[in-house]
Amino acid sequence: MFGLGSQELLVILVIVLVLFGANRLPQLARSLGSSLKEFKKGIDEAQTKEARICGQCKSALAPDWTHCPRCGTVATQEPNPKIGPGA
Repeated sequence: MFGLGSQELLVILVIVLVLFGANRLPQLARSLGSSLKEFKKGIDEAQTKEARICGQCKSALAPDWTHCPRCGTVATQEPNPKIGPGA
């Protein structure tokens, strides 16, 4: 994990504990977790919105491609329906 050993992580944890106090650590961890969850959700939504897949060979297509580079099939202009969690 970024080349950090257990001693470095312990020092970072002590510094955070001194800066924020023991009472605020659970709040801080909760807000950090929810922020990461929302960030990942936004990234996933952006990827599925722009994702286009060839109907014949199922390879990924860039938004500006008119033909599939793998099989040569004409690509449709509308993106594919959302695939994955929450679909």
